[in-house]
Amino acid sequence: MIMSKANGRKQASLNEKEEIKSPTSPSLKLSKHLKRIYPIGLQKSSSSLSLSSSLSLSLSENSNDSSSLTDFGSPLDQKISLALRLIAPPARRREAPFPKNGQQQTQDIANIDPAELKRCNWITKNSDKVYVAFHDECWGVPAYDDNQLFELLAMSGMLMDYNWTEILKRRELFREAFSGFDPSTVAKMGDKDIADISSNKAIMLAESRVRCIVVREFGSFSNYIWSYVNHKPVINRYKYPRNVPLRSPKAEAMSKDLLKRGFRLVGPVIVHSFMQAAGLTIDHLVDCYRHYECVGLAERPWRHI
Repeated sequence: MIMSKANGRKQASLNEKEEIKSPTSPSLKLSKHLKRIYPIGLQKSSSSLSLSSSLSLSLSENSNDSSSLTDFGSPLDQKISLALRLIAPPARRREAPFPKNGQQQTQDIANIDPAELKRCNWITKNSDKVYVAFHDECWGVPAYDDNQLFELLAMSGMLMDYNWTEILKRRELFREAFSGFDPSTVAKMGDKDIADISSNKAIMLAESRVRCIVVREFGSFSNYIWSYVNHKPVINRYKYPRNVPLRSPKAEAMSKDLLKRGFRLVGPVIVHSFMQAAGLTIDHLVDCYRHYECVGLAERPWRHI
């Protein structure tokens, strides 16, 4: 009986020593729990990226201070900290507030030298004056006149052979040849008229290109064009040129119907370029001074319907 009590005390002493040698730490329990809900491989990762590279990537995206990681002593604690950072949603970036005082901005623009105005990135110091003027005065301004819309669509089709600068320099010649781009007059042009235009060396348009512009009349061109955007300009707020699309679903729909109606050189890219020029879609970059002005024109209380 005495021996059994001694053995019991000895066994209890051994158990206490084992518990002291191998405690179950709270951090280990947390590690197992994290592995269950977010398996990032706390023990061993099969990814080609090391833990240190993953850690630096996480900090660059979600944190501005890396000193907090040094608060954890063991590597296991650092891994747990990384897991918690990856689980947490990234901080939302605050966008620059849109200017509210339009009158004040207009006054500021009026006081700036035109050469120093911030424009879209595709306008450079080497851009021709006629192209800069087109950007500043026409591109992105909502157009509702039948003749103006027809002219812009015809010039957009010429982008297949020329750039905007080359087209704009011959703009007056095109207007004279196509009767001011009056849709009803152009629709009545015959073979002789087409031959005369194509033989004009100053215009430099092949007969096939001229025939692409001469199409039959079908009522109000403006109502037809604006119906694709519900008679309301599409206002975009792109920050970088790479964000501006070359085509859009609305341009694709318009392109298909124009082709059915006899138009040529009206693919989705050409039509989207036309929509940008005619102000059906506002694609000036947000830091371009014309973006605010064109948005103001697009949001006017009156619209052509």
